[in-house]
Amino acid sequence: MQIIKQLAAELGIRPAQAEQTVKLLDEGNTIPFIARYRKEATGELDETVIRALSERLVYLRSLQNRKEEISRLIEAQEKLTPEISASITAANTLQELEDIYRPFRPKRRTRASAAKEKGLEPLAEQLLAQDGRNPQVLAEPFLSAEVTTVEDALQGAQDILAEQFTDDPSNRALIRKFTYDTGLLAVERTADEDIPEADEFQMYFDYFEDVSKIPPHRILAINRGERLGVLKVKIQVDVNRIHSLLSREIVTNPASPAAAYVQAAIEDGYARLLAPSLERDIRNALTEKAEEHAIQIFAKNLRDLLMQSPVRGRRVLGIDPAFRTGCKAAAVDEFGQLLEYTTIYPHEPQKKWREALHILASLVNKHGLTLVTIGNGTASRETEQLVAELIREHCPTLQYLVVNEAGASVYSASELAREEFPDLDVSMRGAVSIARRVQDPLAELVKIEPKSIGVGQYQHDVNQKELAGTLDAVVESCVNHVGVELNTASSALLRYVSGLSARVAQEIVHYRTANGIFKSRTELKKVKGLGAKTFEQAAGFLRIADGAHPLDNTAVHPESYPLARQILTLIGCSEEDLQNRENLDAIREKLKELEPDQVGEKLGAGVPTVRDILAALGQPGRDPRDELPPPLFRADVLSIEDLRPGMVLKGTVQNVVDFGAFVDIGVKKAGLVHISQLSDGFVRHPTDVVQVGDIVTVRILGVDPKLERISLSMKTER
Repeated sequence: MQIIKQLAAELGIRPAQAEQTVKLLDEGNTIPFIARYRKEATGELDETVIRALSERLVYLRSLQNRKEEISRLIEAQEKLTPEISASITAANTLQELEDIYRPFRPKRRTRASAAKEKGLEPLAEQLLAQDGRNPQVLAEPFLSAEVTTVEDALQGAQDILAEQFTDDPSNRALIRKFTYDTGLLAVERTADEDIPEADEFQMYFDYFEDVSKIPPHRILAINRGERLGVLKVKIQVDVNRIHSLLSREIVTNPASPAAAYVQAAIEDGYARLLAPSLERDIRNALTEKAEEHAIQIFAKNLRDLLMQSPVRGRRVLGIDPAFRTGCKAAAVDEFGQLLEYTTIYPHEPQKKWREALHILASLVNKHGLTLVTIGNGTASRETEQLVAELIREHCPTLQYLVVNEAGASVYSASELAREEFPDLDVSMRGAVSIARRVQDPLAELVKIEPKSIGVGQYQHDVNQKELAGTLDAVVESCVNHVGVELNTASSALLRYVSGLSARVAQEIVHYRTANGIFKSRTELKKVKGLGAKTFEQAAGFLRIADGAHPLDNTAVHPESYPLARQILTLIGCSEEDLQNRENLDAIREKLKELEPDQVGEKLGAGVPTVRDILAALGQPGRDPRDELPPPLFRADVLSIEDLRPGMVLKGTVQNVVDFGAFVDIGVKKAGLVHISQLSDGFVRHPTDVVQVGDIVTVRILGVDPKLERISLSMKTER
């Protein structure tokens, strides 16, 4: 119950909401299912809150398990006092908990443990008492064959005290906070000047920044430089003030002859044990926070990329550019089915430019293609010029779009691509992917490992398990928000549907192949391995456009079909009317006249469910992405040499990072809108202003053709 109360307090929700949500999660319900179809139980918590609750629940349960384990371990040593037990219970973080356990943790042999073996622990206690007795006299009874001098005895006692002070949880918490609040992260170049990547880190060759203020992206950059051997990193702090802080806690009688020995133990313990340990703790905490931030930025960019508006009803020519091996060109119909493919060689070394134009014009005319998508990799710029000439000379109604081809090669070599196109060359599969990803970005990009899609920041430097888990959750959220057409979806798309595993997704495709298209959602129950619980979790997110039951093409869950039919009866309509496009406008108008509260009361149903059913009935087959603006199509090409300061252009946001946004304006390199140039007002973070896929108007601030750098602004020109 304590965990429930803590979750409610942290998330700002009622304990009853937290309790019901935890119960639903424990029963094996997915987050998308709970958010969409259990609103009455959760008090209409949205998916973001439920996911945060789920993640925090895992942490708090892990914390509780660790508390129980540490209590057991200390009790086994017969050292568990009521005070220690209370401290363990009160700990709110794993860090606090590990600080409490530290004095009791089995250690490798240390100077302190060696001194204890020599029987010097009572001497350490006598020194710490600081009761005025002479330390030299106190040490004499402890002399032995192993401890031959008074100085050795006192040194051993100091070693014991140094470790004791270092292990004390309150001392660690005090100095950790002081170091974090006042420390400087000092970075300098290493002596090794032969590291090829060194130039990337020039700004950090003599760099200082407050530990508490350094932004996440700089932490990750410095970490990378350190890992490559380019940078040395240290936390600098006022050591004298730290000695003073510890003395205030530990030295109880400065006039005592023992105080000098206690002070020496404090200074030795800090330098030898506490400082290195806390520096590791703080840098690990900074890295963890920076990684979490980078993962969230990647997740936001990925969501925006996946949720881009699909380009429907257009036949597309996808081109995977290359020089020596030729450009792979694949024509697909409006449903993404491969029509024809070929290879052209317009560039070095073959230079068959006119022949390539003729082949492309023939493909466009033969298949009625209206759009060309070009991958943005090697030879992209030159291929863009080829397509611009194709439009000018042969196909004036054709348009083109340069797409981010990140992950196309990953997909091309995957088992899924081999199943889809067993007879195609690997690079030709890439051209098909480049064509399809504009037709339906979500359906195509789910075939690629999310971290290979290329919209992140320092994605290779963060915890890969955390990254994969977060990005998978984003894909799951997007897929279930949009919904999936059951009769056309690939297994790669189906496996992200609420409740479906990769194996069950594959079984759905096998069933569809063997038995033909699904006529109804209930037919899913015949699929091998798809039981009642899986059906409950998945059914509402799967659509059947022309099935036996019109409600199967809506977001209404099968468990609510009787309620949906009752609502349709209230407005004098039937389920079959949903399939009549001419009647839909009338149905929508009638549904608007219904008050969810009144309908819920009359039919004995929850108001949130009624509200959702009213929305779903008015929009069968709705895809929320259709409400977004389409991508920016082009018909001619610019070069970096064409750009002049002051020019105003339209572009597409390719990536958003902590320091700004990269915008594709139709030249080889994306330009950077620095965070200071994103808006006339203050911008806390670039994601507050722009997102991946946005069409924005930018002004050229500066161009460096040699470094291929373009500076852009979205500010109002003054």
